[in-house]
Amino acid sequence: MSASGRTRRELPGRRGRPEAANGMVKAVGQLFKFAVRYEFCDRNPAAEVEYLHPKNADGFHSWSLEEIAAYEARHPVGTMARLALALALYTGQRRSDLVQLGKQHVRDGWLIFTQHKNRNRNPVRQEIPIIPDLQRIIDASPVGDLTFLVTTFGQPFTSNGFGNRFRKWCDEASLPQCSVHGLRKAAAARLAELGCTEFEIMAITGHRTSKEVTRYTRAASQKARAESALKRMSREQK
Repeated sequence: MSASGRTRRELPGRRGRPEAANGMVKAVGQLFKFAVRYEFCDRNPAAEVEYLHPKNADGFHSWSLEEIAAYEARHPVGTMARLALALALYTGQRRSDLVQLGKQHVRDGWLIFTQHKNRNRNPVRQEIPIIPDLQRIIDASPVGDLTFLVTTFGQPFTSNGFGNRFRKWCDEASLPQCSVHGLRKAAAARLAELGCTEFEIMAITGHRTSKEVTRYTRAASQKARAESALKRMSREQK
């Protein structure tokens, strides 16, 4: 079977997860792009595969305050599940960064590290203050020697392993629509609702351009504009 045929065959199994399916096509496409460049093959079959329409036009679901509260009610402070939520929400980092964070990255109340994504090609060094709520949860949690987040065997998570484990924690809290990446969006949205500029949010999340941040914070910006508009209307009617 051709590569494009196999890719098309595998996509139906991912129709319930269109973002994951599209991600697979992108990854395969990059592999063939490399192969074509160095003449291992003469075409990129992944380029012929149409992307599936995402369930959410804005990508991963961004957690609401109610969903965060439901997760916290199910997973109290002192559990690895709660520590994972706090690290994701209060740092705004990708799961590939969350699984590498540990005591060695803490200096004078700050988390200082290089993001995993593009670390060899275009590294992004991050310095994020540890707010009191996050420090309190870290102090109350059974953290590992090298990483804060560890498996039930006391070993650091892989990025995929952590994603699978977090999926189970969300399911235990009856939050099937939520994911660890959605917390990255929620963190950016919270910062936007607090009045932070896109550049301030980028300083936390580590984005190099404002395009992705704008998409993350669109709902928060709409909410703030609507509130401001109605407040002005209310003043004019008095």
